[in-house]
Amino acid sequence: LALNSFKGEIMVVDNASDDGSVDMVKQKFPRVTLIANQSNVGYGVANNQAARTATGEILFFLNPDTIVQENTFTVLINFFKNNNSTGLAGCKVLNPDGTLQPACRRSFPTPWVAFTKIIGLSSLFPDSSFFSKYNLTFLHPDETYEVDAVSGSCMAIRNSIFQQAGGFDEQFFMYGEDLDLCYRVKKAGWKVHYVHSTQIIHYKGESVRRSDINDVRVFYHAMHLFVKKHFHYGVVAGVLLRAGILLRELLALFQKHKTLLSSMAIDYVVVIVAWFMGEWLRFGAIYQFPPAAYPVVFTILPFVVLITLLMFDVYTGRRHSSGRTVSGVVTAFVILSALTFFFKDYAFSRFVLLITGVVSCVALLLWREIFRARKHTQLFSRRTLIVGASEKGIELLLRLRSKNSMGYNVVGFIHNDKQLVGEQVAGVEVLGSLDSIGKVIQQHNISDVIFSSDTFTYAEILSVISGSTEKNVNYRLVPSSLEVIIGKTHIDELNDLPLVDIEYNVHRLQNRIIKRCMDIFFGMVLVIALYPVARARTSSGKGGRITRAMLNIPKVIRGAMSIVGFLHTQNNVTKQNQRLLVKPGITGLAQVNNFDKLSVDEIAQYNVYYAKNQSFMLDLEILLKTIVLFVKE
Repeated sequence: LALNSFKGEIMVVDNASDDGSVDMVKQKFPRVTLIANQSNVGYGVANNQAARTATGEILFFLNPDTIVQENTFTVLINFFKNNNSTGLAGCKVLNPDGTLQPACRRSFPTPWVAFTKIIGLSSLFPDSSFFSKYNLTFLHPDETYEVDAVSGSCMAIRNSIFQQAGGFDEQFFMYGEDLDLCYRVKKAGWKVHYVHSTQIIHYKGESVRRSDINDVRVFYHAMHLFVKKHFHYGVVAGVLLRAGILLRELLALFQKHKTLLSSMAIDYVVVIVAWFMGEWLRFGAIYQFPPAAYPVVFTILPFVVLITLLMFDVYTGRRHSSGRTVSGVVTAFVILSALTFFFKDYAFSRFVLLITGVVSCVALLLWREIFRARKHTQLFSRRTLIVGASEKGIELLLRLRSKNSMGYNVVGFIHNDKQLVGEQVAGVEVLGSLDSIGKVIQQHNISDVIFSSDTFTYAEILSVISGSTEKNVNYRLVPSSLEVIIGKTHIDELNDLPLVDIEYNVHRLQNRIIKRCMDIFFGMVLVIALYPVARARTSSGKGGRITRAMLNIPKVIRGAMSIVGFLHTQNNVTKQNQRLLVKPGITGLAQVNNFDKLSVDEIAQYNVYYAKNQSFMLDLEILLKTIVLFVKE
């Protein structure tokens, strides 16, 4: 409808989507010029590809997640005809709820403008021309005026000017390329206008919703790249901008891990209060130790407790586990007691330390039990994501709905078919695919993820868990058979349907630290003892697969591989496998079991078994068996 009043050409550039949109365009819109890229080359590169073959006088760049008003193209074309000095223009851009998207008219992010935007001053003072220049929120949205830049979601530019400017700068991947183009257009002497008399709807974020792109980080990186490219205000301005970006990223990081950081902050306060209670019980007053002792009390004492609790996974999926909390506190105060024997200057009253330990243990348990009891009294408090929208996934949804007392609130599905993202399955939305599950968990504040084993393999499930940066999430499984679950588990019964907690030893922090120390130690030993032998054998054409594997020992020391780890073959190195915390190993369960005779599924089973049961002793056993095989070769 928007093209009915004049002749135009439509070009669609697809950046390696796998949701079936390419086939849909070919079938339903055969007259559209389609460019299908094999990889996501970015917004700027894709638009440049289309612009090179475009023949029209005016180029319109549209995001795929926009709805254009019937008169949008006509209004902008007439605006160019009536304003010969205008080289680039954009219209009013609305959110789906009808509110204005501030990005549709902007100023260039000079160091000061960028700084006020990054640290939030523009949001605090939206009517101030001094603080809110970036989004020009002090200007009325229902007026037309010249601006520095408009939104790339709907941008019109004269073709001749676009070609003279050299198109979009392909350094910018997803954000900032519109600002950069506007800057170069204005620098060439042309005007940029915001035109209020027509509008589009922009479903902002839909372009990256199906991917695992960190759009916040990409946005601020683009802003920094723009300032670095176009402005040179000296060291102070550069430091100011980088400090603002760092502050914003720290705030985003805190928001992402607020549950973990809040728990640690509460525990810190509990330990310090427990110390002062110990002092008061011992001396009848506080601050009875020398002043030099208190920096240690306020830093080393809680640091040891917090790190030990972290090692016991108290701050991750088992943050309310009483057993792990007690074990962590006891271990921490054993360590602190031992340290007093080595550092006599800090050997404070052991009675105070004992009271601190007892009070800390009771208080840490108490606040966790109160929090857990409060959560259990709230209906639908466990925001749940079901991975797999198959028949079993739908059956699981229905059973969870029938068990209100368990507190599960199913927020959505994860599906392996990206074409279904945004669709409804049994009245629940498909929120994403495996590639975007981390973003879905973060955006929807998910507390429980339940896998349906008939949809995804155990190797895929493992890769999702290991690739997730959201540690305060409980991962559970509806197994096809209880025989596949090896090791200690926690099982909830849901009308005869078991929900099994998924726990892999290889993901535990203490195991990862021990494993890395083992890699460094044995890597240094093996590079001296076996690496020269392996080199000599391969140079003379002797030795087998174990010998060839030993040539990778330097990679172990560098951290690219592990002594004992997964076997990655050409057939099983998928995008999910590349995210695994388990590095490729010189040796491993599959490697010492004639992996060349194993199928891909059998290798995956060995990998999953190893991840579930990994320990220092298992790694040592595999290493010793490997050395025996090396000697035999």
